[in-house]
Amino acid sequence: MSWFESFVLGLVQGLTEFLPISSSAHLRLTAAFAGWHDPGAAFTAITQIGTEAAVLIYFRKDIVRIVSAWFRSLVDRSMRSDHDAQMGWLVIVGSIPIGVLGVTFKDQIEGPFRDLRLIATTLIVMGVVLGVADRLAARDEAGGRHRASKERKTLKELGVKDGLIFGFCQAMALIPGVSRSGATISGGLLMGYTREAAARYSFLLAIPAVLASGVFELKDAGEGHVSWGPTIFATFIAFGVGYAVIAWFMKFITTKSFMPFVIYRVLLGLALFALVAAGVLSPHAGESAG
Repeated sequence: MSWFESFVLGLVQGLTEFLPISSSAHLRLTAAFAGWHDPGAAFTAITQIGTEAAVLIYFRKDIVRIVSAWFRSLVDRSMRSDHDAQMGWLVIVGSIPIGVLGVTFKDQIEGPFRDLRLIATTLIVMGVVLGVADRLAARDEAGGRHRASKERKTLKELGVKDGLIFGFCQAMALIPGVSRSGATISGGLLMGYTREAAARYSFLLAIPAVLASGVFELKDAGEGHVSWGPTIFATFIAFGVGYAVIAWFMKFITTKSFMPFVIYRVLLGLALFALVAAGVLSPHAGESAG
């Protein structure tokens, strides 16, 4: 991998990690369209450490408060009813599904799941799911001629059941094209949470999963065509761009619809199917050399 490739892929990772359009799919597609080798699951997981560092800084006050309350709750029973302490446990509970499924399906994640036809399918299907969830949320917020607006749930109403559902939604993002934020935000909206609550828990929930995945994949960073230098460079690029994107996205979702992302996902998926069908792209473009 050249330094230019690592710069472009780090930029793509930072731009797409927090948007509901799938960063892993865009890394895979960028390499395929450019005629580069597939950067692979290890490169993706490690560069995500950069974007998660952006989450740690952006949500630093929330994280410090939650971690502090959680540790105090271990020795002080009165703290166990504290919302922040409970959030600590809910992040742990919600991280279980992706941890178990990530280890179980590691070979599939690094192989068959990177087929461009599967990516096209997940882009379209999850785009439709996000669109339906967004419309339901908008209907509740706006109400109608014969019905009042419906108040949606906040994170104070999050329990173990919903936390696990969020976790299984996050685990779906092991398949490129699904999108970690897209799946968890869609799940949250379908369960009746506000856009802001679903997005905030989605980003907090991703921290242990992404950091653990990145550390786990460190051993594979220097294998094949991907070397340490470009990988670290891409990770720093992803951090800087990712921080700017998350700040923008958290403001965007408070007033705007997710429909632009829905349309983009569906059009990209259809275009990808067309290119593969026409023989312009191979479903396994770049894999053999990767």
